[in-house]
Amino acid sequence: MPTYSYRCTECDNAFDIKQSFSDATLTECPVCGGALRKVFSPVGVTFNGGGFYRTDSRPAPKSEGSSSTPAKSEPAKSSPAKTESKPSTAKPAAS
Repeated sequence: MPTYSYRCTECDNAFDIKQSFSDATLTECPVCGGALRKVFSPVGVTFNGGGFYRTDSRPAPKSEGSSSTPAKSEPAKSSPAKTESKPSTAKPAAS
């Protein structure tokens, strides 16, 4: 069951109470009978692992050069495809 924090608007009485989701919100202070308000506080969340940082799912940023003049690129060097064949090391089966 979740724990909710309440504070009285009249006497500043503050307390925590465990309530089910289906329970009605408290509206009356048990000390003075004044109006109650829920107190919301930040929840401690820890993100572990990859995927939570700005750089995890994005490609590396492009280097910034002068955008007014296009950069001269060198033609791509083509290298011949190498095909290697390894000699068979299987021994003939002995009968």
